[in-house]
This record gives sequence, structure tokens and C-alpha cells, in this order.
Amino acid sequence: MSKALILVDFEKEWTDENSDYFVGDISELIEKTNRLIEYCRKNNYKIIFTVHVEKDSDQEFAPNSKNVQIIDEIQKQDSDVVIVKNKISPFYKTNLEKELEGVDEIVLGGILTNLCVRSLAQDAYDRDFAITIIQDCCRAFDEETHNFTIKDLKATREEIEFLDVDEFVERNF
Repeated sequence: MSKALILVDFEKEWTDENSDYFVGDISELIEKTNRLIEYCRKNNYKIIFTVHVEKDSDQEFAPNSKNVQIIDEIQKQDSDVVIVKNKISPFYKTNLEKELEGVDEIVLGGILTNLCVRSLAQDAYDRDFAITIIQDCCRAFDEETHNFTIKDLKATREEIEFLDVDEFVERNF
């Protein structure tokens, strides 16, 4: 059974205080996500990052801007796969499906819970992947939206597993 960790849009745009997309202090999210990456790396998961780029933007998520780069504190390695996407779904017009050939279980975290993470979960669900969402490695603009998205996904896609990083690591240790 092959497994992949997909980390959605951990980009500098979210941490730029001058951006309309600033989500606040995510130091705890980064810390938990790095713990998840470390665990998955040790256990031979394929590590995939997505980055969102708005093709025609000269402001937010602008092509070749520093804000579409992965956040420096995230423990990305050169051997990790990076998928550049231009729409909400990481599957839409990307090579993600090809990268997931032979993978049957995926673990997800990312920003924003209610958009790109949710879209990835829904599209992966429709492709029959076993899915675990690490809920404390996800972030929305506010906790209410994050919690509602998790609650709604739980209600509509019972097969998806929802864990915190500590639960995930301990369960799989």
C-alpha cells in the first residue's frame, strides 16, 4: 500500500501582513505540519506540495512572486514534488493524478480548509482514495469556517478520517 502526504498551498501569501489573504499567526500550524512531514518522511510517504498561482494577477498569488513560494519554515526538501495549480482543485489541469499513480492512501493538510483543502478532499474521494485529513494542519480565515468545513465533510463523506497530528502519529506509530 503506497501512501502520499499532500500539503496544500503553504505559501508566503498567507503570511504576508500586507496581503488581503493574510491568515494571521500560523507558527503553531507550521510546527504541527513539520511534525507531520517528519513522520511521513520517516515512513516513506510520497511528499507532495501544491502552490496556487493566479495566472493573470500582478498582486495576490502573482506568478514568480515571492508570495507563491513555500513558507520558509516548512520542511520541504528538493526531492518533494511541487504541483503548481491555477484553480481551487489541485487535480484541475495539473499532473497530480499522474503523481498519485500507485498511491491508494492520502493524508492532507493545508490552507484554506474551506477551499483548496476541501476541493482536494472531494476530488480525491471521487477517485476512491483512502483519505485522512489532519485537521490541526489545516487553516481557514477563521475557526468557525474551518470547523464548519470539517463538520460538513464528516457529514457528507463518512469514509474520510479526521485526526489531529498527535492522534495520527500515535495511531500509526
